[in-house]
Amino acid sequence: MNITRETKLAELLREYPWLREEIVKVNEKFSILNSPLGKIMEKKATISEMSKKSGMDEDVLIEKLAELIRVHS
Repeated sequence: MNITRETKLAELLREYPWLREEIVKVNEKFSILNSPLGKIMEKKATISEMSKKSGMDEDVLIEKLAELIRVHS
């Protein structure tokens, strides 16, 4: 899967269900995904929005996610 700033978190989690637990390694703020509010947010959130909420640069976030996927595969 090609991850871009417009990629939706829901798409990533559908493709890589294990990512829900592992994404905290990228930024601890993503632990919210395991809460009821996080489950609502994940349906609409894009990489760009995740970048803004976490304070991470979009390119860094994309690279970290891609790295997690490579390591896990």
